[in-house]
Formats: sequence, structure tokens, C-alpha cells
Amino acid sequence: MWVKLCGMTRLEDARLAVEWGADAVGFVFAKSPRRMQPEAVANIIRDLPPVTTVGVFANQPLEFVRDVREFCRLDVVQLHGDETPEYCQKLGGTIIKAFRVRDETFAPRLGGYSMVWKFLLDTYVPHVPGGSGQRIRGEYLRNLTDFSNIILAGGIHAGNAAEVVQRYHPFGIDVSSGIEDRPGCKNAEKMADLLGILAEH
Repeated sequence: MWVKLCGMTRLEDARLAVEWGADAVGFVFAKSPRRMQPEAVANIIRDLPPVTTVGVFANQPLEFVRDVREFCRLDVVQLHGDETPEYCQKLGGTIIKAFRVRDETFAPRLGGYSMVWKFLLDTYVPHVPGGSGQRIRGEYLRNLTDFSNIILAGGIHAGNAAEVVQRYHPFGIDVSSGIEDRPGCKNAEKMADLLGILAEH
């Protein structure tokens, strides 16, 4: 089970995530209470043990995303807005394309993004691009039969992570608010509990 802990703002949180087994850590560059400046992220990444680093962007200029990716030496770009297949093609590199799921109609859209690495499915909440802490309604996912290229997000925490994995068998899990005391400030015990549970799957 591939696990990404997102919304990192502090070096100590990111270090613990890596030491306890997270496969990836994420940093938000889009509008968010967890938003980070590139210089701060570059400093954190420089002091981390080996781990996949992900930058989260939403509806931002292509050149900005490219510049931040290069400056911070990000391994993966996660696009959480309305980016088109053409945008993804021009950006290149390893991309996670996020979709905010509000009903069952999202699934056919995935076929247009053959150039991306994985898809992330998060809960649609008006005016909130991510990190809402709300689960996707199960009926919205019932027509999606293959989760091997899907990263699930939205309202996942130690108390329900095992059920999510057993029900959908996704490629990965992405957690942000479910391991926090407040936006951007992770709770060490919650991280440890979550990663311990997911290590068994």
C-alpha cells in the first residue's frame, strides 16, 4: 500500500513520516491554510531522508509549476484543479491528477489523461480544493471497477483506513487532515497509528 502524507509544513513532521514508513510526503503550493513557499519546502526536502516528494498545485500557470518543481526538486506534481490533458502533456514528468468527486460522472474523464502516472480521488466540497476531511460517498465509486491506478483521499484516518483499503484495494492512500491537530501541524501519534495500520495492508 503506497501511502502519502500531505500538507506538510514542518521538517519534524516530514521526518517522522519518512522514518515511520510513508512512501511520499506532500507540500501544498495552491491556495490553502497549508500553503508553503518554495524556499521553505526546498529547505525541508534538503534535510529529509530518501522519500518521494510531491508538490500540490491547482489551476496555476504552467511555468510556475515547472519552476517550483525544479527549484524544490520535486519528484511528482499533483494537479488538484481543472487542468486539461493538454496542460498535463505540456508539463510532462510524473503527474498525479486529482479529481474532486461530486457524483458518478467523473469516471469517464479519467480516460483522457493517459499521460499521468496516477489519479487521486478526493471529496468535492465547494470552494475547498482539498484537505476537507470529508469522505467520498461510496455510491459515487461503484462504477469504478479498477482501483490499481487510484489514490484515495478525503476523510481517511487511523479509524477507517483499514476499511477503505479492504473495500477498494486502491494503489494508494493520501491523508492530510486525518493526521493533524490543526491545518499543517501534524500529530505524531495519529501519523504513527495510521502508518502502523496501513503497513499491515
